[in-house]
Amino acid sequence: MKKIEAIIRPSKLKDVQRALKAAEIPCITVVPVKGTGLQKGYSERYRGTEQAMILKTRVMIICIVSNENKEKCIDVILENASDNRLGDGKIFVYDVEEAIRISSKVRGCKLPLIRTV
Repeated sequence: MKKIEAIIRPSKLKDVQRALKAAEIPCITVVPVKGTGLQKGYSERYRGTEQAMILKTRVMIICIVSNENKEKCIDVILENASDNRLGDGKIFVYDVEEAIRISSKVRGCKLPLIRTV
């Protein structure tokens, strides 16, 4: 299993979420985050004074997928989160040693990550 973390622009969240669902990867966690990368900070006027804003608002999408779905998940995020400019975000991929469903106590790769209704 793989853990895929993608930090993207908030405006791209709906597109990425719809595309992941269409690709049969509907299980995601979304976390609001702030950070800075290569695009640096920006200035903003607040109550008449100019404030230097260093941290940009982004969202982090977390998906746990099977090894077979890793590339499909990455491709979907790349296609739907990009504006082809600096600040589009990053994707990180990690190995997941084990997953445990709390309600049923099912462990490991036997855990169905996609629930069919």
